[in-house]
Amino acid sequence: MSNTTQSLAGARIETLLDANSFVEIGQKVTARTTDFNMAGKKAASDGVVTGYGVIEGRLVYVYSQDASVLGGSVGEMHAKKICGLYDLALKMGAPVIGLIDCSGLRLEEATDALAAFGSIYAKQALCSGVVPQITAVLGSCGGGMAVVPALADFTFVEEKKGKLFVNTPNSMEGNTIEKCDTSSAVFQSEETGVVDFVGTEEEILDKIRTLVSLIPSNNEDNDTAVECEDDLNRVVQDIAGYSGDSAAVLTQLADNSEFFELKAAYGKDITVGFIRLNGETVGAVANRSVIYDENGEKKEEPGSKLTFRGARKAADFIRFCDAFDIPVLTLTSVTGFAASMCNEKQIAKAVAEMVYAYANATVPKVTVITGAAYGNAYVAMNSKSLGADIVYAWDSSEIGMMDASLAAKIMYPGADAAELSQKAEEYRALQSGVDSAAARGYVDTVISPADTRKYVIGAFEMLYTKKEERPGKKHGTV
Repeated sequence: MSNTTQSLAGARIETLLDANSFVEIGQKVTARTTDFNMAGKKAASDGVVTGYGVIEGRLVYVYSQDASVLGGSVGEMHAKKICGLYDLALKMGAPVIGLIDCSGLRLEEATDALAAFGSIYAKQALCSGVVPQITAVLGSCGGGMAVVPALADFTFVEEKKGKLFVNTPNSMEGNTIEKCDTSSAVFQSEETGVVDFVGTEEEILDKIRTLVSLIPSNNEDNDTAVECEDDLNRVVQDIAGYSGDSAAVLTQLADNSEFFELKAAYGKDITVGFIRLNGETVGAVANRSVIYDENGEKKEEPGSKLTFRGARKAADFIRFCDAFDIPVLTLTSVTGFAASMCNEKQIAKAVAEMVYAYANATVPKVTVITGAAYGNAYVAMNSKSLGADIVYAWDSSEIGMMDASLAAKIMYPGADAAELSQKAEEYRALQSGVDSAAARGYVDTVISPADTRKYVIGAFEMLYTKKEERPGKKHGTV
């Protein structure tokens, strides 16, 4: 059934949802203000099409701003329609999807428009952690409207027409849009951490459909499971060869080799996204030191050090998974924290956020150590001491304070090369070997890389009914 307002905004909704499933709400709503000759202006649906429909049979609420009507600007009634969708979404426990194409604040409505923005922010805050919120910036999204995708759980930006900004590029001292377009999809995806995916409008709408099928509709009902047609005991022979590129490892581990990566352009030393294991959605967080292209050629080398961007990206993702009861898989291969002036300014706080997210999460948490895991960076990556339920380690991995060669140099400063080599081997055997960590209970099982899939699936099946209490409090402060 469909009674959509015929416009680009309506057409976008029709493309996103299952065929003929959209039902529009509030089609006759128009602005109430009469200032500045507003009474004589035609404002169909007050510049936003709102309603509900289904994606692969699952209920969703959608609003799509119409830039052809008053620039898609936000006024009193425009916001009232969006807030009404959020009210329905809370009652029904269904996601809210916003397709944004907006000139910003409606100047003709002044304080009414300001209050309108506040009402949307309040609804988003109320729904955070209760129903998923997804936004797609398909045109302009500036000023106060830029807060809306930042409050959402997932944000997509159209690669050419999408513009996301609080202040325009030309308004910043010493900058012009020609010098650095801070509103562009590229800048926002690489520098801010707000954007999950950049692509064409068609790609974005397709990605949203896939995302909706992977995540729960609300924080109480996990309705994401599908029948698994992949072999649960599948041996992944070549997985160790891609250990540096965790996205490739996760792809090989996943059912049908499907990995839905998020924020790929931001904090590239960490990979986050969703996979299915035995048909169940699992959130994945992994260190990434190398990026290979589709031909298996080395494309980039983020390095084995953890950055503040990677840590912050991981923290945001873990919080979402915990809020919606999605188990978390962590692949650890990290040798420390990145050392630079820029990183030093924010790394401690960002790692604290990640540590807090891991420690505070009560969902099933499984960690696989796939390479060198050194120092406090290893501890922060969901180690056993931080609260991982099950920890596996590849038989080729290392766990310790630091690289054995460096430890030998520090411990034996006057030794020659031969002695340093000998002492490094002794240190590696006693302190950095995976068997040493297993002997102390920091690793539950040492496994062959090829067997990772069946071990991880088995662990999550065992943890399926996990219940874990936390001290009663209003909320944490990290």
